[in-house]
Amino acid sequence: MARPTKWRKVEFIPNVQYFAPSGINADTLQENILRIEELEAIRLKDLEGMEQEYCADKMEISRQTFQRILNAARVKVADSLINGKAIRIEGGNYTLNICPVKCLDCEKQWSESYENFEKILNGKFNCPDCNSRRIVCSRREKKKFCRRNCRRHGREGIK
Repeated sequence: MARPTKWRKVEFIPNVQYFAPSGINADTLQENILRIEELEAIRLKDLEGMEQEYCADKMEISRQTFQRILNAARVKVADSLINGKAIRIEGGNYTLNICPVKCLDCEKQWSESYENFEKILNGKFNCPDCNSRRIVCSRREKKKFCRRNCRRHGREGIK
């Protein structure tokens, strides 16, 4: 059985999510789907000029996984530019933040994505080991979720 795919941490979600070459009939226009984490890899490595190891650390993935994501993104962008295809940016296995959480009953600690915090706060998320719903952010002693680390880029913080 294959391992589940890890969340890829991204810091940028583009406002413009579709690019199309001009002068090509919309009926015959082909497109490539660029996933959000692929765009983040291009942004970090090619636009920001960061070293590959640092990029991988920022996305909280291995260097080999980062290289694989970057190569896939570059192939799609090159194909679109050379062959006149549109680029649609959507989907992927990404999160805006990954925070450490802890079960108060069994003391298990693990990492969880920002997008699951609302479920956790509303008591709709269970500990994977003991099935408890008493889960808190590991960064805080007050048994609440931290605001500083669990909020990114204008999204509402956890209340």
